[in-house]
Amino acid sequence: MVRVSHAIGLLPCTLALSSNAAPSAKRVAIIGAGAGGSSAAHHLAQYAASSSTPTDITVFERNSYVGGRTTTVDAWSDPAVPIELGGSIFVSVNHILVNATRDFNLSVASQEDSLATRLELPDLGIWDGTQFVLVTREEDGWWDKAKLLWRYGLAPLKTNRLMKSAVGRFLNMYEEPVFPWKNLGETLEAQGLLDITGVTGEQYLKANGISDAFAREVIQASTRVNYASNLAYIHGLETMVCMATNGAMQIDGGNWRIFASMLKSSPAITTHLNTHVSLVSKQADGTYRLSINDTTSTFDEVILAAPLQFTNLTIDPAPKHTPDAIPYVKLHVTLFASPFRLDPAAFKLAPGEAVPQYVLTTLPPSETPRDGHPGSPDFYSVSMHYTSLNQHASPPRQEFIYKVFSVKPITAEILTFLLGHSVSKADAEGENPNGTVSWVHRKIWYSYPREYPRVTFEETQLDGEGGALWYTSGIESFISTMETSALSGKNVARLIANKWISKRRGGAKHQHTEYQGSSGKQVPLLPPPESDSDAPQLEVDGEGMTLDHLGPMVVNKDGSLSRIANWETMSDKEKKNTLRDLGKRNQLRLSELKGEQSEL
Repeated sequence: MVRVSHAIGLLPCTLALSSNAAPSAKRVAIIGAGAGGSSAAHHLAQYAASSSTPTDITVFERNSYVGGRTTTVDAWSDPAVPIELGGSIFVSVNHILVNATRDFNLSVASQEDSLATRLELPDLGIWDGTQFVLVTREEDGWWDKAKLLWRYGLAPLKTNRLMKSAVGRFLNMYEEPVFPWKNLGETLEAQGLLDITGVTGEQYLKANGISDAFAREVIQASTRVNYASNLAYIHGLETMVCMATNGAMQIDGGNWRIFASMLKSSPAITTHLNTHVSLVSKQADGTYRLSINDTTSTFDEVILAAPLQFTNLTIDPAPKHTPDAIPYVKLHVTLFASPFRLDPAAFKLAPGEAVPQYVLTTLPPSETPRDGHPGSPDFYSVSMHYTSLNQHASPPRQEFIYKVFSVKPITAEILTFLLGHSVSKADAEGENPNGTVSWVHRKIWYSYPREYPRVTFEETQLDGEGGALWYTSGIESFISTMETSALSGKNVARLIANKWISKRRGGAKHQHTEYQGSSGKQVPLLPPPESDSDAPQLEVDGEGMTLDHLGPMVVNKDGSLSRIANWETMSDKEKKNTLRDLGKRNQLRLSELKGEQSEL
């Protein structure tokens, strides 16, 4: 289809130059349909619609599915049995994912009558290669919790407070005035988070008085299952993120449905699967020409929503800021089905004793942690996720479906050890529907960066201030989750929308400024008011006023009134928070103006 903008040159000059002609649509390319790319497309379409900016958003995904590392596979090739292969859960503080679940009316997998309860299993066990150092049951009562406090003292309570403090600082990044941010490193410094990302989890916990036993046995088990890292090799904030588990949930049919819904949320979004972008070439007019399979297309903005090092993408000329290649975890994920439960002998339990549904691992006190190595347990976790009917067996039989995280392939010998029943090589490849193992799926993920301590992060605008080449994956070295990737995509979308509004209004820049009152109190930060020499003067003793169709009125330092320039691009929630902060700031400025008047 020929774009209207390409045909303008063929029209009579009087028509082409008509002031009544509709503005041409902004052409946006997004490379990657994972959490970051899907979120960027969805939120940019929303922001553009709210500011009446015509937009064509094209998402290119080289795989045959959307969702990136949140994807499912079907056990026994049965669509009725989808199993999460990547990101399995999100939690209640993941505002973007939770809100999307509500807005798109997606069903959350039921938490009632859990598998552990139905099978009368402990729900969680932490195995150090020699023993279970901790076992919990869903029905644990006050006495069991008291025993936990006796073992670890106040460490669980102190860790929870520490986690809430760190996560609370991070959540500021969702709201004005911190959101949207242009420079991630500067934003983290302003929020006091570099002090946490700049040290290891081991150092951070020790500095905050968390006992070695609780850190090693419980917290390290969480960093290993979530990031395949021991505490000495993961930064402090990611360590705290691993402990933010309240309200864990997942979407029926797979979490990828969130991102698929985002991509279907607006007619302005077009998604192309099985499509590889090999070249991004900046043109003299500031646009970008993309080589896509065997064709080329030109765009006004380009969002790279995947780690550059895995895209096989050439950027010509090289941008001002080229993201560094950083080490990623090479994680083996093995899904398998079997009619047998895990063998208690594999975990040194008595015959007939139940193995917990979720087995996480840590290291014994005598073992020195190694980078990228699970140590003596030989894997990071093994868990029973579902039971389902294997209809390919003769006769059909009920089976358990397991997931193993490891750094090496799970062989027939390892499966034999875990199940206590002989597993042949054919079984280990899922070639025998009647075997000890009837179905196997193996996947090697470069799942997340090695979250080493760091205080510098990649730029959001790869072509520098004013450029139109954007990058969402820099956030992964800070926190690597579905939610943070979605937040980064939303952040880029907001920056682009603000840029368009700024250009449309003649180049006014919407920078956040800070005002320090004479009282020494810091006034809440807000976008600066739009400059207007004809702005009416405020009577200091008068009443405040709001023009709803223009947004709220702002009291300027000189007593004049103006309005917030980017009001129309804000979401309802952002408007609500801005009104709250604006009221406080206006009151402080009014008080200071009254004080100055009384001194005259």
